Amino acid sequence: MKLVADKTDKLVKKSKRYLLLALRLNMSKRSLKDGETLQRPVKESKKHWSLGLVESMKDPDAVYKETERIVVIRDKYPKARVHYLVLPTKEISSIYKLDKTHLDLITEFGTMFQTIKNELTDVDLRAGFHAVPSMQRLHMHIISKDMDSKCLKTKIHWNSFTTSFFIPYEDLLRKLKENGCIERISSDMHKGLISTPLKCNQCSFEPKNIPQLKQHLLTHL
Repeated sequence: MKLVADKTDKLVKKSKRYLLLALRLNMSKRSLKDGETLQRPVKESKKHWSLGLVESMKDPDAVYKETERIVVIRDKYPKARVHYLVLPTKEISSIYKLDKTHLDLITEFGTMFQTIKNELTDVDLRAGFHAVPSMQRLHMHIISKDMDSKCLKTKIHWNSFTTSFFIPYEDLLRKLKENGCIERISSDMHKGLISTPLKCNQCSFEPKNIPQLKQHLLTHL
């Protein structure tokens, strides 16, 4: 009998709590003006990190050069002493959305690369695209060979610029002219490229890890 009484007492207490909560909610609604309802404030949704390049294009401090069709921005997390990104002003999500109608645009990318090379004659620059881009909006990297940067931290960072995961500008332009599109690499090839053993991009040295590689790169400066 005592067990039954305890259970009954708990149910009564729970019912009282629910009743009190309902009364408070009802009183809150009554205190509002006619036609209003009690609502939680809507949180402003944060834009996905992959849209960061589009946001940077709007930032005057990030823009290095621009024309009617392209914008050059400073990479927010540079992987070398010089690291720019060339983007179209119009929405093109990636290299896999390119076709022959974009040949003039990609040619202009190359013209911009040459302009920057002519300005930075003492810097060894390369231009190219990642085979599997991580950011939204088509973009071409212009990056110096030194790869000296505190933002270069992982094997993936290194291999994305020093293996065939990095498609040179000239190769992409040629493939677009010949095929009218850019063919995706397979998932297996992607995994293989980013997991390639570390190797210096300027000599035959094969470091054991990124810290050792970065220390070695200083010998080439």
